[in-house]
Amino acid sequence: MGSGERVEILRGSGGESVEVLRSVEELPDGVWERLAPAEDPMWARGVFTALERSRVGPEGYAYLTLRRRGEPVAVLPLCLFRELRLDRIVGPRERRLLDPVRRLAPRLLRVPMLFCGHLLGQGHVLAAELLGPRAGRLLVAAVLEFARRERLGTVVFKDFAGPDLAPLRESLSAAGFFPVPSLPDTELDLSAGSFEAYLAALPAKPRRNARAKQRRFAAQPGLRIEVLTEFEHLLPELLALYRQVMDRADQTLDLLDGAFLAELARGEGLDRRLVVCFEQERPVGFLLCLFAGSGAIGARIGLDYRIAHEAALYHNLHYAAVRLALERGCRRIRFAQTAYRPKTELGCALVEQWYAMTHVRPLPRAVLRRVLPPALATARAEALAEHSPSRATELTIRQRMESRHAPC
Repeated sequence: MGSGERVEILRGSGGESVEVLRSVEELPDGVWERLAPAEDPMWARGVFTALERSRVGPEGYAYLTLRRRGEPVAVLPLCLFRELRLDRIVGPRERRLLDPVRRLAPRLLRVPMLFCGHLLGQGHVLAAELLGPRAGRLLVAAVLEFARRERLGTVVFKDFAGPDLAPLRESLSAAGFFPVPSLPDTELDLSAGSFEAYLAALPAKPRRNARAKQRRFAAQPGLRIEVLTEFEHLLPELLALYRQVMDRADQTLDLLDGAFLAELARGEGLDRRLVVCFEQERPVGFLLCLFAGSGAIGARIGLDYRIAHEAALYHNLHYAAVRLALERGCRRIRFAQTAYRPKTELGCALVEQWYAMTHVRPLPRAVLRRVLPPALATARAEALAEHSPSRATELTIRQRMESRHAPC
């Protein structure tokens, strides 16, 4: 299937069908905006346009569109990886174990994989109402048919909260998918209404730490934080700061490039601000923030590690983002799936998320079912343990599922 084609994958009963679009721009006007979550800024059409115009990771994108009597009623974005590097997505322990393979036979670590959902954010099937069982079966069958046509053996519904997978639970299980917990998301409730009220509501130790980190920042000569709406002229410096962070990251599935940041800087269809720290006139840290309705997200961060610790840059950029979100009337702000210790100190709750995984062929599916859950569980436990003050952090995870059972 080439770019620009619109191909019907499956047709079901009741006037339902699923077709493949190769760009978000091929959707009829208003469909994306009608179906996408109104308060999740990562699901703005402009974010997907920026992904398509950049080289963030996948070799291609597609959008399965469920139509009912000709009208689009659901959309599932897909990311196509022809040769996904396994050593980029596992934890440090697994990466050490894979290092001899990477050096002696690197091709063995490159696997064809199809991600369903959002490469950069929480997974959703875009729909104005819950999918019924018939539509769910048709959509899951269309995902597997598309994977076979594209020769992408491993299929993953990525980072879905329990309620978002619930309408597909039976269809996924019947099709051979199995659930694996992924890294939790981080979300801060902003019901306090003001920044001072937010600080006052923190437990005593995080509140004292917050005051101390603000004083550390204020004591550094020449540092200031600004909120910018125009920042294209800063992109080379911002990209260098972002790469400093990614050079220290455990996982690099979605390494952003200059083209993606340039698209976001242009801001077509996006409500975005850049929280940036300057040392004199030079950027030394930033947090890119997106907004939609009452929701906000600190999407990506960059830091100059030369002064990051001494000036408590990480925390102070996040404090500035929290202040900005409060001023805009947001009720919540989300951050990335990393650095759990400082984010729980900020007051964030951890939001449980899941993968649903399978392979289009039975034997590799059996191997995946045996090997991947323990490997991913180990990587997840290490990520949480490394950044958590104690095992109690696991107990702060908010269960957002219909029950305490796995979603499929």
